[in-house]
Amino acid sequence: MKPRVFISYSWSSPGHQGRIRQWAEQLVHDGVDVILDVWDLKEGDDKFAFMESMVTDETVTHVLAFSDSEYAGKADARKSGVGTESQIISREVYSKVQQSKFIPIVCEFDSAGEPYLPTFLKSRIWIDLSSPEAANENWEQLIRLLYGKPAYEKPTLGSAPTYVTMDVSVPASPASAKFAALKQAIIQEKRGLKLYRQDFLDASCNYADALRVRDRPDVTDMGQRVLEDCGKLKLVRDQIVDWALLESGARPSDEFNEALLSVLERLLELKSRPPEVNSWSDTWFEAHHVFVYETFLYIVAALLKTDSFTTLRLVLTNHYLLPETESLRTERFNTFRTFFGSSDSLQILAPEGKRLYSPAAELVKRQADRSDLPFSELMQAELLVLMMAYISDEGWWYPQTLHYSSRGGAFPFFVRASRHRDFQKLVEITGIGTGDELRAAVKIGQERLNIKQWADFWLSDRGFSNSMNMDALDTLA
Repeated sequence: MKPRVFISYSWSSPGHQGRIRQWAEQLVHDGVDVILDVWDLKEGDDKFAFMESMVTDETVTHVLAFSDSEYAGKADARKSGVGTESQIISREVYSKVQQSKFIPIVCEFDSAGEPYLPTFLKSRIWIDLSSPEAANENWEQLIRLLYGKPAYEKPTLGSAPTYVTMDVSVPASPASAKFAALKQAIIQEKRGLKLYRQDFLDASCNYADALRVRDRPDVTDMGQRVLEDCGKLKLVRDQIVDWALLESGARPSDEFNEALLSVLERLLELKSRPPEVNSWSDTWFEAHHVFVYETFLYIVAALLKTDSFTTLRLVLTNHYLLPETESLRTERFNTFRTFFGSSDSLQILAPEGKRLYSPAAELVKRQADRSDLPFSELMQAELLVLMMAYISDEGWWYPQTLHYSSRGGAFPFFVRASRHRDFQKLVEITGIGTGDELRAAVKIGQERLNIKQWADFWLSDRGFSNSMNMDALDTLA
């Protein structure tokens, strides 16, 4: 059942009324049935009877109390329409055991940083929409609350770690707890680091594996199922990226490099058909295809951030063992191209009447909520992957996130590579020693991939080169 909400607010100012209407319209666009006085209360109607019926109506799933200083003051003083309305709401709040129907929305804070809320709502958990930035950050929280789809669910109980016999007391917990133990082991340079790392990575990958579809899904909308699974898999994405950032930044080593390559091969298993599944549809595995593509971009971005250029070259030149269900007799290995992923089911993300060039990239953009690796750094990472596809004989890549890049804009890593000393970072990654040699290799690769035929990109071959700062690479001392 779709949510149906009644909005309670004060006519504090024309600006506040305008914001309320704007939020109401946005709720409607997000599929929420909204009851608002300016829409539903007509001339001649009894406004107090209207208020009471809306607050007590069982078909109204939530009452949203948009509270600013005037709303809180009138409610506490039992003054005017808000005062009458708040009496009805407070009676319901105090008399009903199930109180999740009434949601305070904070629109203003006092000088001490406290939210303006009526007394009867002060003890309740509220949502902050007091500024455009807060509204952007917390809108998803509100929508998830109305639909009963929380962002975080209690995970299943994990297995006991293999290092319990060591001199460390770590309770059995999911991967987040295992990551905390790994982090301390790295910082304190503890013995048995490999065991800590393996426990963490096993927990993360096992969680992702449990989300693989093995039986025909009982859903009418596969796109919604893929979207929900991608949301759950984002937890694993972040766990693996946190580890890559931590260990590549703190103590890069050959052991870390081998562990990273092993994780990447495990990701390929996760996006493949489980071996016990003999009857399937390819759409069953789309969520994991997108998850692996997204996680791969984040790993490249993380290694760029920690200046792990030797590791990057290893990742982008390694041949990966394919899972049994994906490999052919003559093709047991593949290059980084195998981490590419797409999902046509995610066209449900497109505006009505439109089609997305890349639904997977749209999802990656929507899920790019990490402040340490924003979406711009994912686009930069994908541009580097595209460059490696150009210069590799077996290389191929379709840079989906670059649908969202600004026209002709270059990225910082490539801009800095105009200087010879910064270009050496590209040398370490690509194995090509001069700017002229790299420009020649890229040109050959562009022709081989025939990117001029990528008609759904506004970027031409010249546009991609501009984004890579190709003409200026290695031109400054």
